[in-house]
Amino acid sequence: MVGIRKQEPLFETRPAKGRVVYRLFAASIFVAILCVWIYRVTHIPRSGEYGRMGWIGMLGAEFWFGFYWFLTQSHRWNLVFRQPFRHRLLQRYGNDLPRVDVFVCTADPAIEPPIMVVNTVLSVMAYDYPPEKLSVYLSDDGGSQLTFYALLEASIFSRHWLPYCKKFKIEPRSPAAYFSSSSSDQHDVNSARDFSLIKKLYQDMENRIETACQLGRIPEHEHHKHTGFSKWDSSSSRGNHAAIVQILIDGREEKAKDTEGHILPTLVYMAREKRPQYFHNFKAGAMNALIRVSSEISNAPVILNVDCDMYSNNSGSVQDALCFLMDEEKSHNIAFVQFPQFFHNITKNELYGGSLRVIHAEFYGMDGYGGSLYIGSGCFHRRETICGREFSKATRIELQSDAPRRTHQKSQELEERLQELVSCTYEENSQWGYEIGLKYGCPVEDVLTGITIQCKGWKSVYFSPAREAFLGVTATSLDQALVQHKRWSEGDLQILFSKYSPVCYGLGKLNTGLIMGILTYCLWSPNCLAVLYYSIIPSLYLLKGVPLFPQVSSMWFLPFAYLVVAELAYSCYEFLWANGTFLGWWNEQRMWLYKRSSAYLFAFLDTMLKLVGFSNPGFIVSSKVSDEDVSLRYEQEIMEFGSTSPMFTILSTLAMLNLFCFVWAMKKLVGAERFVFESMGLQIGLCGVLVLINLPLYNGMLFRKDKGRMPTIVTLKSTVLALSACTCFTFL
Repeated sequence: MVGIRKQEPLFETRPAKGRVVYRLFAASIFVAILCVWIYRVTHIPRSGEYGRMGWIGMLGAEFWFGFYWFLTQSHRWNLVFRQPFRHRLLQRYGNDLPRVDVFVCTADPAIEPPIMVVNTVLSVMAYDYPPEKLSVYLSDDGGSQLTFYALLEASIFSRHWLPYCKKFKIEPRSPAAYFSSSSSDQHDVNSARDFSLIKKLYQDMENRIETACQLGRIPEHEHHKHTGFSKWDSSSSRGNHAAIVQILIDGREEKAKDTEGHILPTLVYMAREKRPQYFHNFKAGAMNALIRVSSEISNAPVILNVDCDMYSNNSGSVQDALCFLMDEEKSHNIAFVQFPQFFHNITKNELYGGSLRVIHAEFYGMDGYGGSLYIGSGCFHRRETICGREFSKATRIELQSDAPRRTHQKSQELEERLQELVSCTYEENSQWGYEIGLKYGCPVEDVLTGITIQCKGWKSVYFSPAREAFLGVTATSLDQALVQHKRWSEGDLQILFSKYSPVCYGLGKLNTGLIMGILTYCLWSPNCLAVLYYSIIPSLYLLKGVPLFPQVSSMWFLPFAYLVVAELAYSCYEFLWANGTFLGWWNEQRMWLYKRSSAYLFAFLDTMLKLVGFSNPGFIVSSKVSDEDVSLRYEQEIMEFGSTSPMFTILSTLAMLNLFCFVWAMKKLVGAERFVFESMGLQIGLCGVLVLINLPLYNGMLFRKDKGRMPTIVTLKSTVLALSACTCFTFL
């Protein structure tokens, strides 16, 4: 047996090819950065000379860019790729596979439609995994009767859906995704009959759920379907309702069978108690409540959590994850397995850069230094590690030897008892949210929790299978995208200033490369300062004819030019390597600028204000629905504005400022002698690129007539601000 274990690992780790080539390239970039710094330091204008302060500011911005680039090398210096072997797992463990609890979280039926939620639930119920070892829990933080009704309908439909999935081995196993990509014409006569029948059952369920959502209530004749409806009364609301725990399918019961007579996975609905006077800690609080409830029902040693919009697209994902958690030689220190987040509504050229392709590539590098971050969805955890257990070489967590907590207690009795575990007062004077479960007090509780787990000696694994494991919904408007990145960057910066800062808390506990990798995300929002400076000051100095870069004919011009060309070329290569398009890469560059000019700026300011006690940012749930007009423009890859967001005012002002400066520079160039371009070439080029990248903004401000155009008030305000800035600077 010992020989077999050594010869047949459940997974392997392969270093990326081309490491030497990349490291030589990185070394050349580093030399160029040093040359830029030397040039800045040795060519500072004399005291009292015009442009001295602008030059010093450029030096500061370039120091920051160089430092940040150095940190990002941790993402690319040591890339590794993982490969699990499912067949070996099944051969070795067979019926001894561990139980798995799946947590699905939703918060608001208005922006997370119940039909979307139940499609995610059905997709994970249909995993290619023994159903008696699978339990699915839905946390409804909206406490919505509509969501409960939808889940009840899904529990009935699952009796038909699960055997259909297994009979025909279909992918994906989200009904909505499956039916949208398949038709009866693609099947033979017998399977087409089954297809039509199951599609009719799904459409009937979908119509009932959609009708209830349109009415805003459950039809009276539907209340007889389950006693759980009695848990709601006239005073119940999203922020004020009693604790509700309902076991809709109890895998222990004889009647919990599908139409083929096979056992169904356990399915549980939970809405923790909400009262206005009690703080509920957002998603982290919901996850911790799920941990407690599940420990009394199924107590699976492995927990998967997914967002309600992130349906399973690969029925073998559980087996893949267990390969990393159950290898006899290499799994003893692995706490969690993170899968990438992909999105099914991405446009061809990724208008808002929502695919996160670059981050996926970066996580391979972090995996080489001890593991990727925990990013909140699509992550398999060992229950004991997420509950605070520290790693020890002396003891191992054997997943296949677990046992459930409950015995013969009736479901109704258990439900009543479990309500106490999700009451508002249960966590008072306890370690929940601090030493046990997900951490509280941070908008990115998932990232913070993952860091603390790794600081206790555990590692993590990042795995991206050939068939995407999960597919979700990304932002379909610029406002949504910026708000989402504001929350992420704000939370990451808060981690830097918390007691769990990777610099202090992680020092000596985490690999240096991993600390550097985490810092790149913690420092997302401070990037706004250097980016804003580089977007404004060179353009304004262009108006005055004051050069801030070396002359085109100077040797010092070469490191600047090399950095620009080499970094753009590499980022384009990296994006195309991750299966993106060239236009997608260009849109990514635009969003890089927009995020750092607006979302990161507000995140930085809010965090600084919070540190001094003047702000207390809340948790914002990203909307998963869009108006029909917005969706149409998104599909046509037309950028959506249409609101008076302060972020749009900043972006529009910067765009107009650069346009005015560029037009003025072009006017001076026409008929001018060669020395104008000779001394101001880089400045003109930088300003021109900023104008080019802002073309969708100019279109939205000046030419479009649809509802997604930039509001007139924003256009007027930004134009006045830009003109004022240019005028004031000209007369300084």
